[in-house]
Amino acid sequence: MSSGKLIIFSAPSGAGKTTLVKYLLSTDLNLQFSISAASREKRPNEIHAQDYYFITVDDFRSKIKNKEFLEWEEVYTDHYYGTLKSEVERIWTEGKHVIFDVDVIGGLNIKKYYKEKALAVFVMPPTPEDLEKRLKFRSTESDENLRRRLDKARHELSYAEKFDVILINDNLEQAKKDAYSLVSDFLNK
Repeated sequence: MSSGKLIIFSAPSGAGKTTLVKYLLSTDLNLQFSISAASREKRPNEIHAQDYYFITVDDFRSKIKNKEFLEWEEVYTDHYYGTLKSEVERIWTEGKHVIFDVDVIGGLNIKKYYKEKALAVFVMPPTPEDLEKRLKFRSTESDENLRRRLDKARHELSYAEKFDVILINDNLEQAKKDAYSLVSDFLNK
C-alpha cells in the first residue's frame, strides 16, 4: 500500500455530501474521486471510467468472489455497485489521496478496511424535517419513492455516531469551510 490517505463522505440522500465532495475536489487538497463499479447498463449521458466502471453482472460476481472489492452492494436484482481495491491503488499511484461519496454502510466498510488511513465523515442535515424538505424540493419522484428514500434516510441517520466526525450541513458555505478544515487537518497529520 502507498502512503495516500482516504476521505469518506457518507450521508442520507439530500444531506449535501455530493456538493461537498465536488467542492473539496476543486481545492488544493490533492484529492481524486474514487470511481465506483456498476453492473447496470450505461445511461446515454454516462461515460465509462468517468461516471462508473461499467462491467457485466458475471464480471462483477467474479470480482466479488476474488475479493477485489472494498465494499459492494446489490441495490436491485443484478444491479451491483461497489468500490474496487484497484481504484484506490490507481489513485495512490498518481500521488493523490482518495475521496469517496458512498452510502453509509459502504463508508463504514471502507473505514473498517483502512482504519487510521481513512477519515470517515457523516454529513448530517440540520434536522430530519430539513432533509425531507430538500428531498421534496429536488425530487421529481412519486410520493412512494420519496417515502422510501425518507425511510432509508432515517435508517442511515442511526449510523452517524459510528463515523469519525459528524459534519452538520445547515449552511452550505460554512459546511464547505468545515469540510476543508477537517480534511486538511487529517491529511497533514
